[in-house]
Amino acid sequence: MIVKKHFGADLEKKKKSYLAIGLLFSLAMVLAAFEYRTLETLPISMGEAPIGIDIVDVIPVSIPKPPPPPPPPPPTAEIKVVENNATIKNVIEVFIPEVTLDTKINFEMPVFDEPEDDEPEEKIFRIVENKPEFPGGIEALYKYIGSNIKYPAMAKDSGIKGTIHITFVVEKDGSITDVKLLRRIGGGCDEEAIRVIEDMPNWNPGKQRGKPVRVQFNLPIAFKLK
Repeated sequence: MIVKKHFGADLEKKKKSYLAIGLLFSLAMVLAAFEYRTLETLPISMGEAPIGIDIVDVIPVSIPKPPPPPPPPPPTAEIKVVENNATIKNVIEVFIPEVTLDTKINFEMPVFDEPEDDEPEEKIFRIVENKPEFPGGIEALYKYIGSNIKYPAMAKDSGIKGTIHITFVVEKDGSITDVKLLRRIGGGCDEEAIRVIEDMPNWNPGKQRGKPVRVQFNLPIAFKLK
């Protein structure tokens, strides 16, 4: 006996298989839809600044330099004073524009010991029996110095004034030697005073016991501005 296969029964079996395949395909499509993402490309501009950021030009600040310190004051001239132990009673004063001199000098007769006979010939005396004298006397000495001494321009412009003390030796022949300054004031006054003293004519020499001797003489000269 031949068994016949029914077509409807076979279709019923395949229907279930097709249904299962369809469900699987639908599920796969849904999963794929969730996994798919759309990437959005943002435009990038290289020439524009980001929003919210201001670009400010930096201006260089110029810091002024401090002013240079003032120059130091010019150094003041130093005047060296050498003390003179001799007692001076009269001063020759030199003025600008005219010369004013004392009119009288009083010499006191010194008290001295009798010199010994064996004293050296070239000894310089400070006190003698007969003092040395300028030709014509002390008034002539004043006139000579007042006529020949000049107030240096540098001292006059700088306002330099004061008294110079000069010492020198009147030799046995009356010549003037060993001129030195005991006190200076500067400004060219010292050199001018030395020049005039060295150019003086010969004096009448001092004498001790009737013999000419070398005598030291001190002379002050005052420079004063009017």
